Amino acid sequence: MNAYLLINLAVILLPFALSFDRRVVFFRQWRAVFPAIILVGVFYIYEDILATSNGNWSFAEEWVGSVTILGLPPGEWLFFITVPYACVFIYACVRAYIPEKTLHFPRFLFWMTSAFAALCVWIFRDQGYTVVVMSVFAVTSLLVGLLRPDLLSSRQFWTALGISYGAFLVVNGVLTGVPVVLYGADAIWGIRVITIPLEDFFYNFCLLSLNYLFFRIFLDGGLMKRTGPRSAPAGSETGRLEAGGLPDPSGRRGRTGDLPPWRSPSPRPGEMAGPRGLGSTDRPILAYKFMERDNGA
Repeated sequence: MNAYLLINLAVILLPFALSFDRRVVFFRQWRAVFPAIILVGVFYIYEDILATSNGNWSFAEEWVGSVTILGLPPGEWLFFITVPYACVFIYACVRAYIPEKTLHFPRFLFWMTSAFAALCVWIFRDQGYTVVVMSVFAVTSLLVGLLRPDLLSSRQFWTALGISYGAFLVVNGVLTGVPVVLYGADAIWGIRVITIPLEDFFYNFCLLSLNYLFFRIFLDGGLMKRTGPRSAPAGSETGRLEAGGLPDPSGRRGRTGDLPPWRSPSPRPGEMAGPRGLGSTDRPILAYKFMERDNGA
């Protein structure tokens, strides 16, 4: 039985089914989701191939099958699609339902975190998996801190990360408890939380943070957070248009200029993404028109 494929199916089934939810409208954000998953996944799969060939970990054939692609079972390839998809979906849900709040996060902390990870790489340089994980952790901290520091002070970011860690404990607990994935004794610290190696917590943080980072970059069309839409002359037609060129009955937004569709801003926290609200690409959801009721408003 290929348990790894079944685990992947279980991970993505509900998030995919709910991708068409009226408030989150996650399918309209696929233009940012899949580029982020592919970009991060290519790096992780390359690192996975090297780690497997070096004996840092292996896979139990009775649970993953005998078929491999570049030394990795199909379930491992799918892991870097299904898990990021589910976790970015969680992030999108948090952004839709939980209002944003800026948290106090000193900028120097990401420098200290990167320095700590680099020190661990040198101290544990004989442990293959530890070296890989802490190296990626150092780079991830720098990337997030330099490219999108606003994420580090975002309540939505940390809330989504916390929820995703709950799912991680379940999925990774199954993978390491069955076990589907076997770790080399000399490649890790040897400290486990139940059945999960401590390094996997850093590994998961990097996987999720990088996907969140590039998801936001592709979604927002830039590296830094927008401070607000460009203003338009008072009373002008453009002042009554949204980024996609459609009337905004709420009058809350101006026009963002001549930005292409894929660079239009994402919804503000808590904004309705339903038929009469704003979609994730600032367009009404025509597919739900039949569900609307005209109350004479």
